[in-house]
Amino acid sequence: MANILVIDDDEALRGLLLAMLKATGHTAIAFTNGLDGLKHFRTAPADLVITDMVMPYSGLATIRIIRKEFPDVGIIAMTGGGDFRLDYAVGTGAHATLRKPFLVEELTAAIAEAMAARTSAKPKP
Repeated sequence: MANILVIDDDEALRGLLLAMLKATGHTAIAFTNGLDGLKHFRTAPADLVITDMVMPYSGLATIRIIRKEFPDVGIIAMTGGGDFRLDYAVGTGAHATLRKPFLVEELTAAIAEAMAARTSAKPKP
């Protein structure tokens, strides 16, 4: 199972997402904005980041910085807004996307996709 960092400014969704992740066997911690999430990530990197796109210190900026500083981490972008935001996220380095609201099965599939992309991107010894 993965160690996951969740970044979303919606308190209710953040709590629900943490509960979903823990119920499926993952460990997770959450922050309300990209800046706080990045500060934490730099001191305690996770296997995977799930970030909202529309929040203080945007998800797009967060993805760009994480991808630059930690190229091997898995990233999932999520939004309740337009699909164009998710297209930007993929273009910036997200491995998978989620449209809010989503089901636990969609979350599980996105995690598997991002973790597989993360693993396949690592060079073989």
